[in-house]
Amino acid sequence: MSKTERRIETAKAQAVRQRNYRRARDRALARLGNDYPNVYRTYLEEEIEADEKMGKKWLDITGNTKSTNGRSR
Repeated sequence: MSKTERRIETAKAQAVRQRNYRRARDRALARLGNDYPNVYRTYLEEEIEADEKMGKKWLDITGNTKSTNGRSR
């Protein structure tokens, strides 16, 4: 196996591990959100505020950005 082929195989394996980790993390977050909806909502609101203070924008499900006052644009 050449160096290039080895790098490609390593990158593929890493991508699969990352995808599996993200899937497991997303499932865990969904379970936590269902088990503790008020706590989850509070944490999410805190993260949104922190991100927006740093200039990062959040998208709602329709793709509209969420402004800091809670209204969609």
